[in-house]
Amino acid sequence: MEIREVKSKKDAHDFLKVPKILYRGDPQWVCVPDRDTEAVFDPERNVCFSHGEAARWVLYGEGGELLGRVAAFIDRKSCTQWDQPTGGMGFFESVNSREAAFMLFDRCREWLKERGMEAVDGPVNFGETDRYWGLLVKGFTRPAYEVPYNPPWYRELFEEYGFRVFYEMTGYLLSLDRQLPERFLKIAEWISRKPDYHFRHYGPEWKEKFTNDFAEVYNSAWKWFKGETFEPIVPEYIRRTLKKARFVIDNELLWIAYYRERPVSVFTMYPDVNDILRYFNGSLGPVNMLRFLWMKRRKRITRIKALMMGVIPEFHGLGLESGYVHHVLKVLERKPWYREVEFSWIADFNPPMHKIFKAMGADPDKGYVTYRYLFDREAPFSRYPLPEE
Repeated sequence: MEIREVKSKKDAHDFLKVPKILYRGDPQWVCVPDRDTEAVFDPERNVCFSHGEAARWVLYGEGGELLGRVAAFIDRKSCTQWDQPTGGMGFFESVNSREAAFMLFDRCREWLKERGMEAVDGPVNFGETDRYWGLLVKGFTRPAYEVPYNPPWYRELFEEYGFRVFYEMTGYLLSLDRQLPERFLKIAEWISRKPDYHFRHYGPEWKEKFTNDFAEVYNSAWKWFKGETFEPIVPEYIRRTLKKARFVIDNELLWIAYYRERPVSVFTMYPDVNDILRYFNGSLGPVNMLRFLWMKRRKRITRIKALMMGVIPEFHGLGLESGYVHHVLKVLERKPWYREVEFSWIADFNPPMHKIFKAMGADPDKGYVTYRYLFDREAPFSRYPLPEE
């Protein structure tokens, strides 16, 4: 076997081709659009390159056959927040071979060690944690867009190599055919009637205000949550995102909550485009884009993915999430083609969000793990800290 770093267009093509070979015949797998994967490794499109670096490799067999792939990353803004400088490893795919998988793990470890890292987290993304993050260990059904999917035996490969659980995550599924718990609905109705609060969904007629208010809430809520590693967003980034996703988003699934005209919370959901992308095998050329638009118009997307809920610190625990549900349910009454909502994912260090989703009757449907591997095998290992009871 031979491992080669991705340097040329052919290498990049092989990197994209690996999962298409390994998952051939798996009815649950959905190929990530090629252009989405390439964007992660493009300094022009991924802002993480302004404060980090990445490399990727493809593993070949003796006859040139594709056996696996992997990538390694360093984010200089966040890598030193732990006891050991820590890099990332992701986009891992491998045949069911201990030797093949360990070659890929070794290459990431060597590359990171050469650059001063002492540990690696994986599988993770070179970017936001809501994309391609974690190893699926429970619920091997069709994934939502940008949510991990992998064979069950990947877990054994990671743990045999020496990766240890850093934190666990849960994906919740809410069936829209099910009546929400009465107590939750009462709270939702109560918060929606409070005169100082109102909830408004996105619309092109107030795009400028929406983008400015969204940035204000996001920067307040996530700075509190992420601390020193937080990188603020600017309204222009949100404008570009909305423009890029204009063929996908449903305006009535993007919300901001206001208290006396002050934006205090955001809640974003979008149609799960994997309902359509599963037919395209990663290709989003002009023909498939026309097919995508036709299928979307025919209401072929039946699932919603809940992307984020953020509340500025002084408004925590006031039931704003219930208020969103009250308004979103009214929207969904007019859109019966949506049948379920996936909330992916909630980490074990965030008990309040677990309580919220359980209170609304969502079921823990999938499990994920983010692993950490310490290069010094004698160094003490600590999991991500859990909040005190």
